[in-house]
Amino acid sequence: MSARHLLSLCDLGSENLAHLVNRALEIAAGDGGRSLPLANRIVGIYFRGSSTRTRTAFTVGATKLGATTIAYGPNDLQIVTGETVADTTRVLSGFLDALVIRTNASIEEMKAMAVQGRMSIINAMSDNEHPTQAIADLTTLKEEFKHLDDIHVLYVGEGNNTAAALALGVGLTPGMQLTLVTPEGYGLPDAALKTAQSLASQYGSFVEEHHNIDKLPRNVHAVYATRWQTMGVPKPDPNWKKIFEPYQVNKEMMVEVSKPSGTVFLHDLPAVRGGDVTDEVLDGPQSRAFRQAWHKLTSAMAVLEWCAAAN
Repeated sequence: MSARHLLSLCDLGSENLAHLVNRALEIAAGDGGRSLPLANRIVGIYFRGSSTRTRTAFTVGATKLGATTIAYGPNDLQIVTGETVADTTRVLSGFLDALVIRTNASIEEMKAMAVQGRMSIINAMSDNEHPTQAIADLTTLKEEFKHLDDIHVLYVGEGNNTAAALALGVGLTPGMQLTLVTPEGYGLPDAALKTAQSLASQYGSFVEEHHNIDKLPRNVHAVYATRWQTMGVPKPDPNWKKIFEPYQVNKEMMVEVSKPSGTVFLHDLPAVRGGDVTDEVLDGPQSRAFRQAWHKLTSAMAVLEWCAAAN
């Protein structure tokens, strides 16, 4: 059997995405790791950038599922000394059952690694998409509301890789709605938005983006923010913070857009308190950001099980 990979949510399709969300919820309810489905499996954790939640989630998740893990830092593999990706992967695929990768760079390196058919490649974030974050997001929402088919999410901030993954995840989930409100010039890449909207048309969901912070939708189920400076990557405009200031999620915004029956706040973390979100919101009763962070573990376990246990 050829190895299963998770490079992009587009590769999953609607049914597999729904399965992973439901499996993450089962794991959250206590059905995870008892049978050790990854016993005798070896999982490599290769992070070329900093990470608190995702790296820990995949390491702990693999261990809970019975696997042994090997961690690689950004300079540990001979790729940095000139060995080709193909040669490195050919060797690693003889040792590992799965390789979890985070990079600030293009997904193309992951795609090259996935050509071999023995070792699963899992995208733990690339420059254009953070697929396992979106699985954690949808898991958090389904746990909160018990369904996803009429949930409306308002995303406020930069159109970064988290936003792209969220857009794809909503596009693949029938009945969901996503409104992205982003600063002019900092929206989703055109290709990502078009792909998400194409999926939404296919699956009966809805994804839209605009740049007018004064025209926020009302009665949404969730408000989602991310760190404005994704992975610490600098912005060319020295005055970019002034552009983003109106997009801060604060109490006034939450009051403006919340449903009387309850609206939750989500954040992929790390948050810049006083920047993208205020303390009052992040620590307030509507916040599910830290539960969402915990679901990075349940979603990582679901993904590892789906990929590596099938090998």
